[in-house]
Amino acid sequence: MNTPSLPQTLAQKLIARASGRSHVAPGDIVTCDVDLAMSHDSSGPRRVAPLLERLGVKVWDPEKYVIVTDHYLPASDDESRAILRFTRDWVAREGIRHFHDGVGICHVVLPEQGHLRPGMLAVGGDSHSPTGGAFGAYMFGVGATEMLGVLVTGQIWLRVPDTIGIDWEGRFAPGVGAKDAMLFLCGRFGMDGGQYQAVEYGGSAVRALSMQERMTLSNMTAEFGGQAGLVAPDATTLEWLAARRVKDADAAPWFSDPEAPLLAHHRFDAGALAPQVAAPFSPANAADVGNYAGQAIDIAYIGACTGAKLDDLRMAARVLRGRRVAAGTTLMVAPASAADQRQAEREGTLAALVEAGATLLPNSCGACAGYGAHRFGENARVISSTARNFKGRMGAASAQVFLASPWTVAASALEGRIADPRPYLQDRMEGAA
Repeated sequence: MNTPSLPQTLAQKLIARASGRSHVAPGDIVTCDVDLAMSHDSSGPRRVAPLLERLGVKVWDPEKYVIVTDHYLPASDDESRAILRFTRDWVAREGIRHFHDGVGICHVVLPEQGHLRPGMLAVGGDSHSPTGGAFGAYMFGVGATEMLGVLVTGQIWLRVPDTIGIDWEGRFAPGVGAKDAMLFLCGRFGMDGGQYQAVEYGGSAVRALSMQERMTLSNMTAEFGGQAGLVAPDATTLEWLAARRVKDADAAPWFSDPEAPLLAHHRFDAGALAPQVAAPFSPANAADVGNYAGQAIDIAYIGACTGAKLDDLRMAARVLRGRRVAAGTTLMVAPASAADQRQAEREGTLAALVEAGATLLPNSCGACAGYGAHRFGENARVISSTARNFKGRMGAASAQVFLASPWTVAASALEGRIADPRPYLQDRMEGAA
């Protein structure tokens, strides 16, 4: 007689596949085969190459190691030039074929280049690596020592996590989206709300989101304190992957069984969520935009893997089109990838930003990583679409950085103070009617 299989969460199914088991349970310690490893110029060759050399070993499978340059671009000093030169030389010497040099931020470039698909287990040398979970892959960040182990053996051990379910039902209102949802969760539960477990996002509002909005949910699971941020793949996932010529993507097996046990299950009304703003110096300082509206800003910054993808640029353009940034306010836009920037240019999104007064910056991490010429100066008051606003992270320790969605950043740029984007979007809807 066949024994009925135990119900499993999406996270359990992904880890079971990677560990060669039919079933895993929370708390199990398993060894998983890694389908993909990713590093960038800061976390990659300069850190792992000396360790590999000391051990006298090579990367276990150069086809499964992806390297992206994004942190030290554009090179602005001798140190950054040396790091980039070392990265390029090592990649060529070791035969790393999947090297994406200067084309955008790793968490956007990785899926954009077709490296992710449902069912994978992947690791990344960056804390925002959970972005891969938007595609139904179990992906999380590791440090240099763990990455060394992966690069030598092709494996990593895991404690199978519990899953926290977060459902958003209904539909997000115009001017409200994934960034607001994640800031709300950080404000509600704190930056350890994910308890370093798997966090799975669901509900009708999440299913209605675009892939890039889902990427924002998974990306900011890092701020919420989860190990992985998952969205069950569906037709939207497969269509996005097919457009990027990803073959053999299958959504069918990758979902949580209805009776699978959850550590916690939170349900929210998406239609009731207001635009969110997080005050310095933590994403957990989040509240409705009305709590901070009217506070003066000097700089509005649209950038980073969290806040400058094509969909993010479109959000900002919808608010800014035909309008001008307030006098005395600087709007800076750093598109997350060159491909997204090209598409934004083709469709007129980029023109709307520039005509409103935006200054375009390179496709790199830039101020979000505290690098380059556009860090924020002493006592600057900034509203930013990035994921973090820790003291001194993006420039001077005295800089005050507020976090918000691209919609809210754009509206604030127009007023020179923190502003609710909904009136600007209402004008658009009334004009269309």
